[in-house]
Amino acid sequence: MTRPNILLISTDQQRWDALGAAGNSHIRTPHLDRLAAQGARFTNCYVQSSVCAPSRASLMTSRYLHNHGLWANGVDINPDEQLFTRSLTDAGYDCGLVGKFHLGAAQYGRIEPRIDDGFRVFRWSHDPYVRSEANHYHSWLEEKFPGVLEETIATGGASAIDHLPTEQHYTHWIGEETIEYLTTGREKNKPFCFVVNFFDPHHGFGSPPEYRAQYDAASIPRPVTSDLSTKPAVYTDASKSSYAGSSRGFVDHTEDEIQDIIAHYYAMVTLVDDEVGRILDTLEAEGLAEDTIVIFTSDHGEMLGDHQMLLKGPMMFDCSLKVPLLVRWPEHIPAGTVRDELVEWIDLAPTLLAAAGVEAMPRQQGRDLAPLWRNDEPDEDAWEDRDWVLSEYRDSCWPYDPPVHTTMLRRGDWKIVVHHGPPSTARERDGELYDLANDPHEQINLWRTPEAAEKRLELERMLLDVLVATEDRSQPRLSEF
Repeated sequence: MTRPNILLISTDQQRWDALGAAGNSHIRTPHLDRLAAQGARFTNCYVQSSVCAPSRASLMTSRYLHNHGLWANGVDINPDEQLFTRSLTDAGYDCGLVGKFHLGAAQYGRIEPRIDDGFRVFRWSHDPYVRSEANHYHSWLEEKFPGVLEETIATGGASAIDHLPTEQHYTHWIGEETIEYLTTGREKNKPFCFVVNFFDPHHGFGSPPEYRAQYDAASIPRPVTSDLSTKPAVYTDASKSSYAGSSRGFVDHTEDEIQDIIAHYYAMVTLVDDEVGRILDTLEAEGLAEDTIVIFTSDHGEMLGDHQMLLKGPMMFDCSLKVPLLVRWPEHIPAGTVRDELVEWIDLAPTLLAAAGVEAMPRQQGRDLAPLWRNDEPDEDAWEDRDWVLSEYRDSCWPYDPPVHTTMLRRGDWKIVVHHGPPSTARERDGELYDLANDPHEQINLWRTPEAAEKRLELERMLLDVLVATEDRSQPRLSEF
């Protein structure tokens, strides 16, 4: 068996529909659209949490939030957790990473502690803003463009870094480092796994002027609206002030300002798309394209004004939880494959390990996606028993008072979101229930609707069973007592 190379590309905060291939005619993503056309696009990929660190821990461990324990941003991952990149390195792969990682607290310049991750190359930069001696982007910027970083921060603040021209931008740096690895930085006698973690299109909603100029904000469709009085009260709070009051809320912006935010967001995605195009071209030029699995995805979505909210958690709408998932593997995945099954971020690690011929991690909880794309005939039966996805949020961003804990289960075309109450928090228990077949934008909350009471009870029971089914029982039982 020839072991494939692996190129895992992830953005930060890119919702599923911020992609031309997903049917969005208002955004320009020609290179990602090409990637989708050459491989498989999964239309229903859900992450395990609506914020960065818990979601990324689920990707790397293939474990649900309630098992890997990295329950919130600002929490360090348990060093005993096994990452799939460690397994690949042990099997002879050359592993590397560029950009954000976020398996540990990294606020205010704290250097994220590394566990046994298996990376030989680790070009870490948590974000483009905060100075840190370990921030590789800042080191690169100071070397290539002396004085630009200090001048930019001094004159416009840290957020002005978002508006740097392309050749100085964090996203361009990611592309440069990836190309350097593919051409000269890898160990060429080994297969490789390189993790490419873009920070865009994460807020603060800024982009290089030459990319913002590509979008007319007035021509972009307005956000989806909702009657927030029919939804849990925390959403009204989030509409007024994002991140539990630490950031401006939707209501603090005019309609034109919201449209400008969307235009900047689209511009950031297009900037990422161009860098992905350069990376894909490098794979071709180096003769690596035919032997490399390329995955493109994102760690969670972005409300982007929908339902009168910005940012992400504790929101459990599809725009916050559903992400792009594109997979290209020549000679293995038929071009133009589109799969609508419910899949999860925890499925990516088992998929890559299986493709590499590497033994599964003992505690992984995802499953190999390959039956859904097999060249001869996809095996839908292999997925028949996994007609649900699970996501969890545990007061994971700026803390609310009282804390906000939510759990989402989607099964088929129905979605339930439980907003937990006592004893987990002093908040009143509440919830959401959506019929996605008839209400794809999740505008009509059926939680208290008598006609949907039976469906709500069915999904509440199912959620309880799923939580039990996904408990970590990997510790072997040695005897009856």
